Amino acid sequence: MKFLATICILMISVLGNTQSIHSFKVTGIDGKQIDFASFKGKKILIVNTASQCGYTPQYKALEKVYEENKGKLVIIGFPCNQFGGQEPGTNAEIISFCEKNYGVTFPLADKIDVKGANTAPIYQWLTQKSKNGLLDANISWNFNKFLLDENGKMIAYFPSNVKPDSEDILSRLR
Repeated sequence: MKFLATICILMISVLGNTQSIHSFKVTGIDGKQIDFASFKGKKILIVNTASQCGYTPQYKALEKVYEENKGKLVIIGFPCNQFGGQEPGTNAEIISFCEKNYGVTFPLADKIDVKGANTAPIYQWLTQKSKNGLLDANISWNFNKFLLDENGKMIAYFPSNVKPDSEDILSRLR
């Protein structure tokens, strides 16, 4: 019985230590800090983005979902050039492209790596069950989406082909 109690305490300790997304701070594309703690109480949708991808038109749906759910959702785009070199631009070029072509107003972060040896810490957390407490994810292309709840805990992962305004995502925002 003492052995079982020890295991339960250990499991509670491990599960209780799962980090929340709210502990992260990243550099925004404008050079200002994005503090995820400021999003407590809102769901968060994180997307790795690219300006020259077949999925780039998803920016339009992302902006629409953001505008329609501003009170309860924040979307953060993370530009990444790891897939087919489809995000070669500078931060200024990326901002200009997103605003001009898709009217993007949701926050964009500094360009990062989302896989490999130089994976940004936030993406290490997003893609490793041992860190996020829910799932392992393999990012194989642009526009992968991670949805987190109001407490900064992982809810779901969606691959590139799941559109931001799909019922699969929208149903989790209600």
